[in-house]
Amino acid sequence: MEVRKARLQDAQEIFELVNSLSGDGTLLKRQFAEICENVRDFTIALSDTGVFLGCGALHLYGPHLAEVRSIVMKPGAKGKGAGGRVLKALLKEAEEHGIQSVCLFTRIPDFFFKYGFRTVEDKAELPDKIFKDCQSCPRLHRCDEVAMVRGKIPKTSILGQRQVARQLVGLS
Repeated sequence: MEVRKARLQDAQEIFELVNSLSGDGTLLKRQFAEICENVRDFTIALSDTGVFLGCGALHLYGPHLAEVRSIVMKPGAKGKGAGGRVLKALLKEAEEHGIQSVCLFTRIPDFFFKYGFRTVEDKAELPDKIFKDCQSCPRLHRCDEVAMVRGKIPKTSILGQRQVARQLVGLS
């Protein structure tokens, strides 16, 4: 299995896989142009024969925080280690950037506990994530995802304040 940074020619496969899970709200729908613009955020897994298995992205908010997002494997690749290898590559990339805090929102927290993530009870503690994606999510006020972080919850935010984030997610 090969795990590597995505290239522009991988954008179509990423787009199709991510959007295959957007209909039920598992992942946010992404436009093809958005995938192309952000293809350098993605890491992909390929089988030994070069078949696309899945992907994940590392979104950098700033020196205080990064987010693992759009991490998804094709059904046939699940349970074969591809997801873990992609996640490890994304965490290594965060470390190379000197980022100590990595967050994510998920419906499968058990997978991420194995990699040092812990649950964040108050999603507004991650205001950069709230301001980046949650405002446009159809599940904003009925979110069923678990917020998780690896490292300390950052004290700073670039995109918005915690109090405003609490108001957006209906916590105050």
